[in-house]
Amino acid sequence: MSQKAIFSILGVLVLLVLVGGACTSGFAAGAFFAPQANEIVSGLGFDLGTAPATAAPSAQANTPDNLEELFKPFWQVWQLAHAEYVKQPLDDTALMRGAIRGMLESLGDEHTAYMEPVQYKDLTSELNGSYEGIGAWVDSRGDFLTIISPMPGSPAEKGGLKAGDQIVGIDGKDMKGTDPELVRQKVLGPKGSVVTLTILRKDVENPFDVKITRERISVPSVESKMLDGDIAYVRLFTFGDKTGDDLHKELEKLMENNPKGLILDLRNNGGGYLKTAIQIASEFIGDGVVMYEQYGSGKRQTFYADPGGLATKVPMVVLVNEGSASASEIVAGAIQDRGRGKLVGVKSFGKGSVQNIEPLSDNQGAVRITIALWLTPKERQIHQIGLTPDVVVELTDEDINANKDPQLQKAIDTLLNK
Repeated sequence: MSQKAIFSILGVLVLLVLVGGACTSGFAAGAFFAPQANEIVSGLGFDLGTAPATAAPSAQANTPDNLEELFKPFWQVWQLAHAEYVKQPLDDTALMRGAIRGMLESLGDEHTAYMEPVQYKDLTSELNGSYEGIGAWVDSRGDFLTIISPMPGSPAEKGGLKAGDQIVGIDGKDMKGTDPELVRQKVLGPKGSVVTLTILRKDVENPFDVKITRERISVPSVESKMLDGDIAYVRLFTFGDKTGDDLHKELEKLMENNPKGLILDLRNNGGGYLKTAIQIASEFIGDGVVMYEQYGSGKRQTFYADPGGLATKVPMVVLVNEGSASASEIVAGAIQDRGRGKLVGVKSFGKGSVQNIEPLSDNQGAVRITIALWLTPKERQIHQIGLTPDVVVELTDEDINANKDPQLQKAIDTLLNK
């Protein structure tokens, strides 16, 4: 990939998947994918198209006339550290990376950040096949690494991990004060190895340990079936590079049954490629606007539905929850705004900003910079707000323990009542 390749990320909480090889250790964030040169990725998800040239002011326009004067204090500190710091020699690469990290942190935007080489490699290798790890979508933005959802059939699910679990220790070591991104990397490891996670769970008084044997994880994409009452059911786990084609194939089979209604389950789906989000939405929306990207300059880019969707007429309901983010919110918001179906569940995550990711020279990682917000067809901003369902239905721990799903049942009832 060209060093100048830029791609935009509509999200990733960062909903990351606890999967990865022994050397590169990757999660996927509900949506991190290998971008192609000059493509836009969005997402906890992503896509592909070139960002407008007017999306951001030129670097030259923001450059002070006298950079040498401006950076005098910086080089003064650099020289003082090399001359006087007690532990010598210094690691110049670490100092350089720290300077970049601090510069971006000063912007005060949680989604604008520096990614070290291993983090960038993780991001560009996620969700393209299978990985080794525990298999869970996680949120690395808080004080502790938090489980969003275990992947079906994964070691995380087998180990009993639940949404909301916080990883407060690894292999007996306290993770308090440790960057959750570093915690994420510590959880990763090769197939067959064992990791002991200390879990803090809501409504459980004391932290407890869970031993998990890492496995080769096949990242799920689409699941479908027919339910009683001639209702078609489709669940998307992520918005990967093959998810659109996979969904199309599943819809071909489902539509042969002439369903009376269709349920699209986007719960705990952290997103993926923006291109895939448009492709998915197009299966249910015949034409017109799917979303807008609004830039700080006032410019706007409009994304339209592609023709040829297989399920543009069948009545539908979309299931969402607090783990539905970014690309999921693009699709759900478009379906809600365009009147194609109702949303059932609880308020979605609220990830609606767009980030450019640009690799740095000499393989020194990459920077992720927020450049825009995305809006629904009715120009609603979702970032830090989320989507409010038309029908609010909670899913409690008691429901889960009793193997009940009132949200799904309400979606079925809503369709049958139509």
